[in-house]
Amino acid sequence: MQNGTMKAWLDSSYLAGANQSYIEQLYEDYLTDPDSVEHSWKILFQQLPANGLPPDQFHSQTRDYFRRLAKDPARFGQSFNDPQTDAKQVKVLQLINAFRFRGHQQANLDPLGLWKQEPVPDLDPAFHNLSAEDFDETFNVGSFAVGSETMRLADIYRALQQTYCGTIGAEYMHLTNTDEKRWLQQRLESVMGQPSFNAEEKRRFLRELTAAEGLERYLGAKFPGAKRFSLEGGDALIPMLKELIRHAGLHGTREVVLGMAHRGRLNVLINVLGKHADELFDEFAGKHKDHLGTGDVKYHMGFSSDMATEGGPVHLALAFNPSHLEIVSPVVMGSVRARRDRLDRTRSDIVLPITIHGDAAVTGQGIVQETLNMSQARGYEVGGTVRIVINNQIGFTTSNPLDARSSQYCTDIGKMVQAPIFHVNADDPEAVAFVTRLALDFRNTFKRDVFIDLVCYRRHGHNEADEPSATQPVMYQKIK
Repeated sequence: MQNGTMKAWLDSSYLAGANQSYIEQLYEDYLTDPDSVEHSWKILFQQLPANGLPPDQFHSQTRDYFRRLAKDPARFGQSFNDPQTDAKQVKVLQLINAFRFRGHQQANLDPLGLWKQEPVPDLDPAFHNLSAEDFDETFNVGSFAVGSETMRLADIYRALQQTYCGTIGAEYMHLTNTDEKRWLQQRLESVMGQPSFNAEEKRRFLRELTAAEGLERYLGAKFPGAKRFSLEGGDALIPMLKELIRHAGLHGTREVVLGMAHRGRLNVLINVLGKHADELFDEFAGKHKDHLGTGDVKYHMGFSSDMATEGGPVHLALAFNPSHLEIVSPVVMGSVRARRDRLDRTRSDIVLPITIHGDAAVTGQGIVQETLNMSQARGYEVGGTVRIVINNQIGFTTSNPLDARSSQYCTDIGKMVQAPIFHVNADDPEAVAFVTRLALDFRNTFKRDVFIDLVCYRRHGHNEADEPSATQPVMYQKIK
């Protein structure tokens, strides 16, 4: 065995490391002219595996190339950034993050223009030690999803303002799920606050707004002083709901259950669920009272119907509701859970719950918190609810938030269940439609609640018999 080992060593001794340069020179001679080397070396080199690769290159040339490259000072002249430039790059990324966290505080949300917004220092480039001279410099945008890796600071700042300080104010950085945050960043930042709709979609929004306003005006003229809890000022709710149902139907939803209080209920009955207008007019005129049974008022009544969508028919059910504004929320959850269990328990998108709240009631009535608490519990979850707040900035006669709640927004309660919150100016119908689709897509993707804060106003008093100018003179001077 020892003799065999010794023989193998002697047969391969020419491959010792000390002979590397000699063998490499022989190999390069072979590559130049195979007949220039001794026959035994030629046979050895021919037996080297080629594996279908092109002919080998001179190793000495490759080695010399990298030696020259390593000595070239120009090669490294731009690869090491100036520390000051690196610091500014960090500041730019901090500015982007500041807009994601606090841009909503400077968003153009109030149709009346009465909000007194305090300056947010974090949104000023100067706060991050970025000067006017830096605006022409180009920086990496990091994860800012604008479709470009680098941009001038001036363009970055403009895009941030359009995305986070326009008519949409997005609150989502409180979410602890990174995938949810990145998904929302991509959807929000890719359009930079300027969603695109075709001409037919815009005409449809206009028709739906006109129908909503036309009904309210007719009822006001035909039945002056009658209680109807008008939607005027928040007419955008109608195209919002119809867009929500259309988009849901397109993605496989077969039933929608709505729960809401009295504000705008009559308009929803006519323009969303398709109740015949003459039936409503007869109720205002006092006809058919003998058929009411309970004698309940018309703005507590429920209804059901079917709506055609591109994805197929969708059954709509509006739950009955008493004057306890928010008590319907858990009723809707129970109805949706029962319907889903009956149809297909594995598909949370087959039945969609929508609850509509007032800005005062959503924070003032504890049933909302109780319902949110059950929203992710295994026995009660419904795959997320789209919660819309008709934020007319006044609760009966209280309009100053300092007197109404202890949080900045009426929707802050949604943060207890990690719900994203989208504030939107009701006077921008395209922003309303964009937020509606975004909210539903989030709900269907992540099976979680989502809030839409529809910031609008109330054209009349708490009901049409009230005169609000006595308690809110500044607001109603602006409205009228």
